[in-house]
Amino acid sequence: MTTARPHHAADPRRRVPRTDAVLAEPELTAAAGRLGRDRVKRAVTAAQQRARDGVIAPSDVAADALAALPATATGIRPVLNASGVLLHTNLGRAPLSDAAVAAIGAAAGTCDVELDLTTGRRGTRGAGAVAALRDAVPGAGAAWIANNGAAALALVCAALAGPGREIVISRGQLVEIGDGFRIPELIESTGARLRPVGTTNRTHLSDYAGAIGPDTAFVLVVHPSNFVVSGFVSDVDLRELAGLGPPVVADIGSGLLTPHPLLPAEPDAAGALAGGADLVTASGDKLLGGPQAGLLLGGGERGTRLVEQVRRFPLARAMRVDKLTLAALEASVAGPPTPVREFLDTDPATLRPRADALAAALAADGVPASAADTVAGVGGGGAPGVELPSAAVALPARYAEALRAGDPPVLGRVAGDRCLLDLRAVPPSADSVLLGAVRAVRVG
Repeated sequence: MTTARPHHAADPRRRVPRTDAVLAEPELTAAAGRLGRDRVKRAVTAAQQRARDGVIAPSDVAADALAALPATATGIRPVLNASGVLLHTNLGRAPLSDAAVAAIGAAAGTCDVELDLTTGRRGTRGAGAVAALRDAVPGAGAAWIANNGAAALALVCAALAGPGREIVISRGQLVEIGDGFRIPELIESTGARLRPVGTTNRTHLSDYAGAIGPDTAFVLVVHPSNFVVSGFVSDVDLRELAGLGPPVVADIGSGLLTPHPLLPAEPDAAGALAGGADLVTASGDKLLGGPQAGLLLGGGERGTRLVEQVRRFPLARAMRVDKLTLAALEASVAGPPTPVREFLDTDPATLRPRADALAAALAADGVPASAADTVAGVGGGGAPGVELPSAAVALPARYAEALRAGDPPVLGRVAGDRCLLDLRAVPPSADSVLLGAVRAVRVG
């Protein structure tokens, strides 16, 4: 007696489409253009295996492969910032302006970042960004750009102090700048020696004067940025420090170039130079509203000379920024107001009507939403304690996790039993996106 062999044509695994046939599907061809053929082919192969295992039907291989592929070639996803923190470090701090994004596109290919098109010879790298900074900051005779604020300060310490020389600083300014990084450790990593003076709450001119000697490279003033000390405190004005003789370097942190009426206690670059600082270091991706960058601005003849000394220091080559950053920074400084500036300048009276309209639209769809008056903050290690009147859409707290998992993800903040979607850092043009994201959420 013989056993009949299985009819292979009836085996569904025989109907799994060939790889080249699946890759020829128009949607997968388009995906290969966005993501690369190898990545798409791996997704197709995995889908084919699921079909052979009986998990999906052979006819679903193309759709299954497409569903497994991301929309773009990067894992970074845009997030709608409804947290009420204008400069959210975990969200990349300052969102770039349309002008800055367009500038990045212009610089993305071959460009004249370091070429003089008139002569055909090598040009000055980042000349446009440097000129924009000098134009924007009264008193800045020179400028240079590093890859972040900490790099700018570290480079100044390495170039001007180097191994063995001293940097005089108040004990009240030996701060931690985030993620466990501390100013003393940053400075000492350059080989310079710290000479702390005064106490954590009170430092006087005589403290600085008593510490200055032949080994002094410069006096460093660091803005605390993310905290405020009040009560029995005192510090020394930049102009008084300038009278002691050594150069004065002011690390203002948040990158405010000129004063802003909502931030009277926040130091700005123009004010620091006018107040006696020879050099100012700051970040580009905070209150300036540009890309991540470290700014170095010099005032007066000595400041200009010191910027050149830093620029020519060998380590500066390792800390310079790329063409995309230079383009975005120039557009942020010289172009239209940045989103951060617009968020700061928003009339609070316009926020509650937006929250009311959004909440009403959601309530009409059966979503338990209401409008609420809130308080936003600057964030990004700047303007601690400054409260910005705002308004939000209030939802049950359980919405917070579901919104973060949505497409696009939305980051709100949980306060008690409510998830608040603060509008201070949400442009009006994104209200419809926010509305759609909440409507798409399904919570129990």
